[in-house]
Amino acid sequence: MFEKTDVLYALERTALGFRTLKGIDSVVIDQAPAQSIAYEEWDWEVGVGLYGFYKQACLTGDHGMKDALTDWYDRQIAQGLPRRQINSTAPLLCMALLARETGNEAWRSVIEDWAKWLVNEMPKTKEGGFQHLVKERDNDGQLWDDTLFMAALFIGVAGDWLERPEWIEEAYYQFLVHGRFLGDPKSGLWYHGWTFEGHHNYAKAFWARGNAWITIAIPELFELVGRRYGPAARHLSMLFKRQVEALIPCQLETGMWPTLLDQPDSPPETSATAGIAYGLLCGIRTGQLSESIRPVAVKAAQAVMARIGEDGLVREVSDGTPMGHDFEFYRNIPNVPTPYGQALASLLLIELLSHETSIHNAA
Repeated sequence: MFEKTDVLYALERTALGFRTLKGIDSVVIDQAPAQSIAYEEWDWEVGVGLYGFYKQACLTGDHGMKDALTDWYDRQIAQGLPRRQINSTAPLLCMALLARETGNEAWRSVIEDWAKWLVNEMPKTKEGGFQHLVKERDNDGQLWDDTLFMAALFIGVAGDWLERPEWIEEAYYQFLVHGRFLGDPKSGLWYHGWTFEGHHNYAKAFWARGNAWITIAIPELFELVGRRYGPAARHLSMLFKRQVEALIPCQLETGMWPTLLDQPDSPPETSATAGIAYGLLCGIRTGQLSESIRPVAVKAAQAVMARIGEDGLVREVSDGTPMGHDFEFYRNIPNVPTPYGQALASLLLIELLSHETSIHNAA
């Protein structure tokens, strides 16, 4: 059973763990950790954390948190933003949401220029997919499932705020083209990646964290920009429900999901479990999923909370995972505390607070 105080305490500890991983030593635990943003790195891990920060501010009505976000983005812009690529786009999702809410014209040019680059200049695969361009490598011809959260959600929100419907259409198209090449029609699960250079899904791995990005991204797309383009929205909704149906029997007795979803003896993975549980709860809250799925999400949330240590670090999170060519590659990824593990756990905890009464009754 979840008590609100337990969830709030876990959220506070998780924020502390995030700061610890970013090398920030002077944190006063008794003060609300969300009132300041001390980390400076502009990358996808921080971008996921910023999104959770924004969602918590919206849930609690905390204007101080939104002021902290505004200050953080102003400081980053003044310092100069990094090279544009898929992962460095992730922090722009929260920025675009805050700009849409406040009408912050000072950020218009940054958001508009980055969105134009994504649509018009960033390398594309065959059939127009966002190539998974990252700072480490270009990944020519490759589609990765995390691209949808890192970049496609931003382009949709930017299009909604700046009244550029073609950008919203582009966001929907990216979901459709990724679903075409990464979604497995037989199982309903999603592969980690696809390459047009050889036309294959690499190891054909149903990687758990990759699937979690999909479980998050589809309901988020609908919530952030609405159900646009009826047939496309209907198709994505079916992909989401089919994936959820496939995920449920893959859940372990512990409440966790294994690193390779169809291989229960592969290592259990907390960041994937947090992301999947978050997506399930979001789907339930927005009416896309049945209430009957709530116990699955609650069981997963209990497992995640049990893996948040007193130091705030989230345990059993697998390290960063590039594309693998065999199953052993995924099995051998070591577990380490990571910023994205902290961020995904935080997103789940914030979503739990939105379901406080229902979660209490279902636990």
